[in-house]
Amino acid sequence: MTTTAPTANGRVIALAHYAARALLEGVLVRHGATFQHSVTLRAVVVAGESIGRDELAADVAGSLKTDVSVVRDVVGELTVAKLLEEDAADASRVRLTDAGRDLYESTTAETAEISARLYAGIPAEDLAVAGRVLTLVTERANAELAGA
Repeated sequence: MTTTAPTANGRVIALAHYAARALLEGVLVRHGATFQHSVTLRAVVVAGESIGRDELAADVAGSLKTDVSVVRDVVGELTVAKLLEEDAADASRVRLTDAGRDLYESTTAETAEISARLYAGIPAEDLAVAGRVLTLVTERANAELAGA
């Protein structure tokens, strides 16, 4: 029996996203973290481990398509949990604590193993095409949202 792969569309993309996200959230729950926590910690790491609160809130809100106030609450949760702290050099900035770095590194390592299994055997050319298509769809959707 031959099966035909579906054409990429919103439903196919959403199903892949939610299946992979469920695996990620399984890892995060074991560590007492949420998806929003993970995205926020990653943004701090990518920024060089210290970032302005407003810049962080705008970056994560843009990624998650949520309100900046929601992200500020997440930053507050991470601060109370001692995963983020005020940057001693500049009170308008936050940085990872050792516990925050440990959480980020351990969840990243666990999810890297899952990702390796999910992407195993997919030709590099197919991944490159998928990456280009999804980047274009993201750019177009962001442009639509900006115009709304």
